[in-house]
Amino acid sequence: MFAASSLLATLLLALAVSANPVVVRDSPVKLPLARRLNVTSVHNLIRHDLTRAKHLRTRAEALSNGVSPGVFSSDAIVDESVDNQVVSYIASIGVGSPATTYDLIVDTGSSNTWVGAGTSYKTTSTSSKTSNRVSVTYGSGSFSGTEYTDQVTIASGLVIPSQSIGVASRATGFDGVDGILGIGPVDLTQGTLSPASSSLVPTVTDNAFSEGLISANQIGISFEPTDSEEVLNGEISWGGIDTSKFTGTITYAPLTTTSPASFYWGINQSIRYGTSTSILSSTAGIVDTGTTLLYIATDAYNRYRTATGAVVDSTTGLLRITSSQFSKLQSLFFTINGATFEFTANAQLWPRSLNTAIGGSASSIYLIVSDMGANTGSGLDFINGYAFLERFYTVFDTGNKRIGFATTPFTTATTN
Repeated sequence: MFAASSLLATLLLALAVSANPVVVRDSPVKLPLARRLNVTSVHNLIRHDLTRAKHLRTRAEALSNGVSPGVFSSDAIVDESVDNQVVSYIASIGVGSPATTYDLIVDTGSSNTWVGAGTSYKTTSTSSKTSNRVSVTYGSGSFSGTEYTDQVTIASGLVIPSQSIGVASRATGFDGVDGILGIGPVDLTQGTLSPASSSLVPTVTDNAFSEGLISANQIGISFEPTDSEEVLNGEISWGGIDTSKFTGTITYAPLTTTSPASFYWGINQSIRYGTSTSILSSTAGIVDTGTTLLYIATDAYNRYRTATGAVVDSTTGLLRITSSQFSKLQSLFFTINGATFEFTANAQLWPRSLNTAIGGSASSIYLIVSDMGANTGSGLDFINGYAFLERFYTVFDTGNKRIGFATTPFTTATTN
């Protein structure tokens, strides 16, 4: 009888597993991204980015000193009056069952995922309220609310059954979007919960990997340069890379150990202009989807300005060059872990068709390289923002603590 019962149980278990298999995808799950230019805040283009940079630095210093970076401790708050992100990549994410779709900013400089800035959170049978409050500041905005766990649908075939999310009761600086999809290092979530202030909140990528939903704890991001204010032209691949989005091979660089860049997706790199003009010696900085332009330390910025002959435009704050200077503009060359990536003259331009959107002149030529506001040696001497990422395929590899870069069909595009 025992043997028969055991056999029956085994058969029933086998049938149950075959009916509801645990699927670990060998191929990545792809999520399309929409690029959006926030025309209500572009007049604060540089101010927004620099406020964010100041906040990133302050927050990392607080973490380094063992101080909670959440709004429950005021030490790391940099919250100036600036509208939300100028250029955003937006992902449509489902929460709950049935799912409500939220448009979330993709952000590698933070790690909490939250909703409710626009579309209200709707509880369903998969929603579970925790005992924690959650709060995060972003320099140019903030949110606070309640932590829930809920089912999160990233894309068809990638559904996380129980993901921590913040549900905003207050959000400032996020007009036109519903919240943030945080895909930065998990340590950035420290101090964002209360009373569980010492707890880390697994990111959606970490959670998907730990649940066996993806085969690698990494994401690949593809952006494309565009001269449109809003267009569907980006992609995140979860759990691997999309070989159709890049050319050649991927060069990987280990995450930097230099603080404060080491608290983010930080690497070491050097930059030269043309064949021999050194702009930035090898130093630490970060790769950040939440920053619009390309920022370099003040001394490097001054060398770049001298090399190009550019002047600061009083209206936009961007560097401006003449048509004659543009015809002579040379490429920037980024050296990352021994590999060199060419950032062409066209890549250094703000899209000319969008000049008036940032308060500039339609006939002017603006550059996207800007000043970090501090000389080299600060531990965060550059930020490779969208302007850089739109030219190179990028892999954020949590499992191997590295970032990868590859050229794409758009690396040498003349879109701008």
